[in-house]
Amino acid sequence: MQTHQRLQRRLGVFDATAIGLGSMLGAGVFVVFSPATALAGPLMIVSVLVAGAIAYCNAVASAQLAAKYPASGGTYVYGRKQLGEWPGFIAGWGFVTGKTASCAAMALTSGHYVAPGFATPLAVAAVVVLTGVNLMGITRTALLTRILLAIVLGTLVFVTVAGIAGPHPEPAGPVTGPGSAWGILPAAGLMFFAFAGYARIATLGEEVKDPARTIPRAILAALAAAFTIYLALAVLLLWHLSPGRLAESLSPLLDAVTSSGLAAGAPVVQAGAAAACLGALLALITGVGRTALAMARERDLPSALARVGGQHTVPFVAELSVGAAVIVLLLTADVLTVVGFSSFGVLIYYSVTNAAAFTLAERPRTAPRWLNAAGFVGCLILAVTLPLASVAGMAAVLAAGVAGRFLVLRLRKLPPRT
Repeated sequence: MQTHQRLQRRLGVFDATAIGLGSMLGAGVFVVFSPATALAGPLMIVSVLVAGAIAYCNAVASAQLAAKYPASGGTYVYGRKQLGEWPGFIAGWGFVTGKTASCAAMALTSGHYVAPGFATPLAVAAVVVLTGVNLMGITRTALLTRILLAIVLGTLVFVTVAGIAGPHPEPAGPVTGPGSAWGILPAAGLMFFAFAGYARIATLGEEVKDPARTIPRAILAALAAAFTIYLALAVLLLWHLSPGRLAESLSPLLDAVTSSGLAAGAPVVQAGAAAACLGALLALITGVGRTALAMARERDLPSALARVGGQHTVPFVAELSVGAAVIVLLLTADVLTVVGFSSFGVLIYYSVTNAAAFTLAERPRTAPRWLNAAGFVGCLILAVTLPLASVAGMAAVLAAGVAGRFLVLRLRKLPPRT
């Protein structure tokens, strides 16, 4: 049986929480409020609550499983252990493909905020630099994540103060498009894109100290902080910009500051948006690389991706492959479209998480089975109510992955040619 070099446990509760929160406070917080409002109108706040509730179910399930299986790979590993190889593969494939598209969205968003005319070259440069940071080891990743997170939190505080202290503009008219109560669920599906970052904590299970204690605490702490921030921003943006203006805005937080009479603060928001996207991109590349590593160890992806080495003991082949895939996507990716792709893939991922957690015999009082069942049903409902293009596109990607694995398994069973 082939053995693989193990990663080293270097992350504590604070670092793991920072990586999870840094992943959540990425492009989502600067982009997703507008398309969600276009779907749900002023009821976008309800969508935030729905997405947060389902994210809590998923976080509890992730914490249960990560404590039992402290290895890299997250739900790919949990699904294989608790449900079988095929559910594990579907979870892993959904995560790798959905989050690779999300990496492209993060990189492009940072480029658009910094210099819209050079968004793609800047995005490619960001991917190259951050992949290099990841190759320097997980402790460097955690350090840079903490720095970027501090910048982002400072920016969000500035936006909040500007929105409250500045003059309240006149309402900009009703929401254009289908914004209504019927849009609450698809808007919640898009909002889920902004909540999904805590998955990165579970995918780092092999690099966390005392994982049975650290991972559950870090996941729940990161989710609680993100939910509080998102809900406050949703209320602020709807009050300050009005639903109609918010639905049409391509940079709502920037518009909130400029409309308050603080146009001089625009560079602060631009820098914060770039930092948020880069922090999330850094953690995403790390998480996708670790999941690819776990899948390669089980031969669900090419075995070369399982190689761990270098001075800093990192899965360097997987990291480089993820970076290369993201750069290819940057040439064709549309930010808002891939948000839907990412949401669909990750909702499928978390449906497997909840199903796997449901089968656990030992569970704390805070994680009853009905919570896992509610998370499973909620994930599937949000997934199928996303915009049709997102559902069709990612369903095709998942089907291609399933067909490819089925073919490979059949070929492996064929007798060797003589």
